[in-house]
Amino acid sequence: MQLNEHPLRRQVVGEMHLRRWPRLSAPAQVIQILRILTPEDRAAEAALLADLPAGAYLAPGENPRHVEGDLAPGLSFAIEHHSEASGITLFHRPGVGGAPDAPAMSIEDALAWAGRFPGQVIRATWLHVLRDEAAAEALLPEVGFVGSDLVSCRIGGDEAGAGGVRLWSDFRIGPDGFGVALVAADDMPDGDLSRLLQRFQELGNYRNLALLGLPVAQAHWGRLDAAEAALRQLGQDVARPEVTDDMLLERVSALSLDLMSITAQTRYRMSATAAYAQLVEERLAGLNVRRVPGYPSLVHFTQRRLLPAARTCGAFDRRLGELTARAADFTALLRTRVETRIENQNGQLLRSMERSSSLQLRLQQLVEGLSVVALSYYGLSLIGYMLKAWEKVDHDFPATTLTGGLVPVVLGGMYWGIHRMKARLLGDH
Repeated sequence: MQLNEHPLRRQVVGEMHLRRWPRLSAPAQVIQILRILTPEDRAAEAALLADLPAGAYLAPGENPRHVEGDLAPGLSFAIEHHSEASGITLFHRPGVGGAPDAPAMSIEDALAWAGRFPGQVIRATWLHVLRDEAAAEALLPEVGFVGSDLVSCRIGGDEAGAGGVRLWSDFRIGPDGFGVALVAADDMPDGDLSRLLQRFQELGNYRNLALLGLPVAQAHWGRLDAAEAALRQLGQDVARPEVTDDMLLERVSALSLDLMSITAQTRYRMSATAAYAQLVEERLAGLNVRRVPGYPSLVHFTQRRLLPAARTCGAFDRRLGELTARAADFTALLRTRVETRIENQNGQLLRSMERSSSLQLRLQQLVEGLSVVALSYYGLSLIGYMLKAWEKVDHDFPATTLTGGLVPVVLGGMYWGIHRMKARLLGDH
């Protein structure tokens, strides 16, 4: 049967099979390096994977986000790609066989090969997995943990608190750039041990990625203080008549642009910090941490250091959002003020135009009245000339009397004629 597969089906299913670690048993060493990568670094990383050391090989896989393979007998690796980082993990398992003719490679050679990968290291850890607590405590003096920072607890096990492994670490960076942790396996099954240590490493990786937001928030906190002071000053200047709308608009526009710039520079980092902090909480809950008397636990260490940083980033993000909203509200208020002032000016202009139109109408009516009188005068003059000429012929003809009697007739006729003509010209207007 030929299935008509969705183009994303295999990618979605592949997500369910990511982050596989090989089965681990004590004694073993797990070395992990997490790097922040740029798009250019991704290409360089792919080129290094295509040019493995002699005798190394990649295991077949369909998902490019998770690559694993062997470097030598007892020495394997896994590479996992995150959205902004990439982690390479080396597994040194003495006693694990390989091909008889496979060349040997030391852990130092493997580290040198891993050191060639591009990117900036954000976390590097070296886990020593030992058989029991006695072997781990014997190694403690050699590791040189700082006693005041030493964290020790039990992780894993069942809901009742039985089983699990014991962990030691001061979570400090050593002279070689690596943090060190000791794990006493205490007969935990290989598969469970592998999953537990992988979850512990993910906890540390997500913790460091989450903490990347704290320096960003601290670096831009002063800009938020300046923006808040500028908003407060703008609120005071609104009531000052000597501060014009143009000046206020220029200042609030500059403030809005500055807040947009801060948002563009920090929004991704703040969102990533919130997401990574959530993942840390989930991983921490999944580790089932139990305290060992006399030592701070992994929960105490994580909450004491990560939660304040995550809350600071959350407070920064909320404050930025509030300042942006306040700037937008002030801009809307200023826009309303400008529009109200324009409407008032338009009202004054309309009233002025109405007064001008009324005056023009009165002048026009006055001119019309004068025009009626003037035209009537000229009409009567012409009629008077005509009647006086007739009076020369007939001395008994009353030219003056008739002229005087025609005055109201001519005035009325002239008034009616002018208004009739104006009505025909203007129509409905």
